[in-house]
Amino acid sequence: MRSLRLIPLLLACVFATGAAAQYPDKPIKLIVPQAAGSATDTVARILGAELAKEIIIDNRPGGALTLGVDLTAKADPDGYTICMGPIGALAINRHMVAKLPYDIERDLQPIALVTRGHLLLAVSPTLPFQSVQEIIDYAKQNPGKLLNASSSNGSPGHVGGELFKYMSGTDIVHVPYRGGAAAINDLIAGRVHLMFESLNSIAPHAKSGTVRPLAVSGARRSPGFPDLPTVAEAGVPGYAAPTWSGVIAPAGVPRPIIDKLNAAINRAIASQVFRDRFASIGDEPAGGSPEDFAEVIRSDSAKWGDVIRRAGARLD
Repeated sequence: MRSLRLIPLLLACVFATGAAAQYPDKPIKLIVPQAAGSATDTVARILGAELAKEIIIDNRPGGALTLGVDLTAKADPDGYTICMGPIGALAINRHMVAKLPYDIERDLQPIALVTRGHLLLAVSPTLPFQSVQEIIDYAKQNPGKLLNASSSNGSPGHVGGELFKYMSGTDIVHVPYRGGAAAINDLIAGRVHLMFESLNSIAPHAKSGTVRPLAVSGARRSPGFPDLPTVAEAGVPGYAAPTWSGVIAPAGVPRPIIDKLNAAINRAIASQVFRDRFASIGDEPAGGSPEDFAEVIRSDSAKWGDVIRRAGARLD
């Protein structure tokens, strides 16, 4: 009988019976609904390296994150196709895309929340702004003059910027790009003025000084930028636009398999290697049960749905 190629981190969870007891006996495909090099791809590759070499990363960008998620929703519910589920895919796009090809609650199920993170509010080094309050003061005196770049329509940076405008009472023009790299390059050059972008993507530029970091978007400061205030501390009380990324599966995957995957992911993100990698970025390991992740999806979906309705944003 050929030996089973079991993922090492799953060996401790062999309590299930039947097929689930032998799971996994072949490589597991981890779909990433964004391109290689994206923030979500970075999380997937760090996580995959900690789980085992039998994890195969499958980048499926396109359709404003919907292509990869749709492939997951329609995959066999055997536990061999799972997917990275960033906040944009699970809590934002449902309010912006007119007709999703799947229902998030009906066709998918959460496995575990992997990371919690921040957007970094950064400005072009060609501008004189040294604080969030200076941005607000200028925007109020010059409505429609500042350009706020984002990696795409419907991205966390887009809706985080819309929340900032709403809560600060400012008129700032949103400029969507096809990817964060192009937007950051234009921010560096001064063709756009400010940007809310994930730490995964923009932290190296902030640390090197090619963009000027002013604040982070979460409810508390980032361990990677402990001297930077939150946006709430810096002039917009109550503002919070944290990011996160987790792992999801097709609906119908048996609960014993979901529990094995959840245990493996929680173990991986507790490892020192994982924690050290994300400490250097400024994001934090998360973890918890599938039910914990489901509640995060539910609450953030309600929050961003309200923001998007106020902004009148839509992707048709």
